[in-house]
Amino acid sequence: MTDQASVVEALGVAVAARVPVVLWGAPGTGKTSVVRAMADASGWPCETVIASIREPSDFAGLPIINRDNGAGASVAFAPPRWAERLAVADAALLFFDEISTAPPAVQAALLRVVLERTVGDLTLPDGVAVVAAANPPEQAADGWDLSPPLANRFCHLDWSIDARPLADGLSTGWAQPQLPHLDAMWEQRIAIPRSWVAGFVTVRPMLALDVPDDAATGGRAWPSPRTWDMSARLLAACDAAGASDLARSILVRGAVGHGPGIEFTTWLAEADLPDPEALLLDPDSFDLPERGDRAYAALTSVAAVVVANPTADRWLRGWRVLDRARQVAPDVAATAARSLARCRPAGAAVPDEAKAFAPMLREAGLLS
Repeated sequence: MTDQASVVEALGVAVAARVPVVLWGAPGTGKTSVVRAMADASGWPCETVIASIREPSDFAGLPIINRDNGAGASVAFAPPRWAERLAVADAALLFFDEISTAPPAVQAALLRVVLERTVGDLTLPDGVAVVAAANPPEQAADGWDLSPPLANRFCHLDWSIDARPLADGLSTGWAQPQLPHLDAMWEQRIAIPRSWVAGFVTVRPMLALDVPDDAATGGRAWPSPRTWDMSARLLAACDAAGASDLARSILVRGAVGHGPGIEFTTWLAEADLPDPEALLLDPDSFDLPERGDRAYAALTSVAAVVVANPTADRWLRGWRVLDRARQVAPDVAATAARSLARCRPAGAAVPDEAKAFAPMLREAGLLS
C-alpha cells in the first residue's frame, strides 16, 4: 500500500502540471477535503461539480438559437455559470466529485471538458486544473465504471488511509497540502522523457497501445499514446519539482497502468541514460549504449533538447554527438538526424558531420 503523503505529493505535481487526475478511494476518506485544501492553500477558486446530478447539456452546452432580425439563425452552446466563473480566473481548480456515479451519457459529455477544458462554446484558461474523485463502483451510490475513453484522459491515483496520519490529524489538525513550484521553462524539458518513452516502446511495442477487454480494467489506467505522453509530462514536472522517486512511480503507474508503469520505470532505472545537456557540452565523451532501445532513447533525447532550444552552437554540437553514433549504429542515428535537420537555426552552417547523413536527409526531403 502506498503511503498517503506520497499520493498527496503526486497529486500536487499533477495539478501543477495541469494533468487531469482522479483520486480513487472509499467513501469518507478525505478525498474531497484534500482537493479543496490544496486549492485553498494556493489561493485558487475551486468549482465543485457533481456530475451525477447534471445533464449532458451542462457540459456540452445548452443549445440557444440566435436569430438575426428574422433573416437567419445560428445555434450557440451556452456554458453553465460555474464554467463562466472559471473562465475569468488565471489559475483555478475544476473538481468533479463522485465522478463514478455519472451515467454513460454524462461521461460522454465530459470527454472534451476533461481533455480540452471546453464547456459548450467556452474554452477554459490553461491555468484551470481538472481533478476528480471517485468511489469504486461497488462502493458508490448507483456507481458506474468509467468508460475507457474518459478513463484514458486521467492519471489515476489510489487514495488510502494510514492510521498514524489520521490520528495526528485528529489530535493536532490537518496539514495543508502545498502545490510544488514549477519554473517557467519546465515544459521545454518534456522532450527528454518523451525520448525515454520512445526508447521503451521500441523494445515493448505491445505496450504502445493496450486497450483492456473488460469494463473494470478499462475504467482505470491503461497505456495509449495519450497516456504515454501524459507520463512524459508528469516526469518533466517531477524533475522540475524535485519530486521523490515514489511520487514519480505513482504518477507513471497512474497514467499507463500498474504493470506497464512498473516495466517502464524499471527499464528507465536500468538504462542509466546520459544527460543530453551534458553530452552537448562535451560531445566527444559520448559512448553509444550497446542495446538498441537505450541507444535510441539517448540519441533522440539529444535531438529533443536541441529542438527545444535550437541555437547555432547547440545545433552543431548535436551533429557531433550523432556523428559519433553514426560510426557505430547508423540506422539509430538516422532517426535523430531527421529531427535535428528540421530545426536548423537561421544562418547556421552545415557541418561535415551533418553531410555524412546527406543521402538519408535527401530521401526524407530535408536536403536539396
